[in-house]
Amino acid sequence: MEYSRDVIAELSGDHREALALLQRIQALPSGDKARKDLLDEVTIDLVRHAVAEEEYLYPAVRERIAHGDVLADKELADHIRMESLLKDLAGRTVEDAAFDRLVDDLIDEVRAHTRDEEQRVFVLLRQACSPKDLRELGDKVRKAKKTAPTRPHPGAPVMPPANKLLAAGLGLVDRARDALTGRGRS
Repeated sequence: MEYSRDVIAELSGDHREALALLQRIQALPSGDKARKDLLDEVTIDLVRHAVAEEEYLYPAVRERIAHGDVLADKELADHIRMESLLKDLAGRTVEDAAFDRLVDDLIDEVRAHTRDEEQRVFVLLRQACSPKDLRELGDKVRKAKKTAPTRPHPGAPVMPPANKLLAAGLGLVDRARDALTGRGRS
């Protein structure tokens, strides 16, 4: 049987990549144009990651973990705050006075969210699921990221089934826009 990463390894890897990109943004001087290119890259990664979690991780948390609804709702609230920051940043230039502050706010949100998921949600999920179930969830998450939107859509539904129905269409439109503009190819 071919090895596939479980959902926890997959999503933890995403966390590391997003945090590394955010650190690169933070290391560049204020006003540097490369900050916007890196922000586009991290936005694409974070939006795909969030959509995949909303489609598969949080329903599993609700189903398999005691008080999973409370945990999932808290993580969804984090996503909404992050998407709102990403949307606000998308409309700004690096010269904008608020750009640096919003990047710092985004970094704080992503750090807190990843820490909470890795130290609470993933620990409980590993206890509640078999290795096979975790690998199957990992496969679903990887597939979802391939078709997920690449731009923030703060008003989009985050709960099944509406989120799954809308995500593929938004993803198609976002990828077409990205191809036309060259966004995400830094």
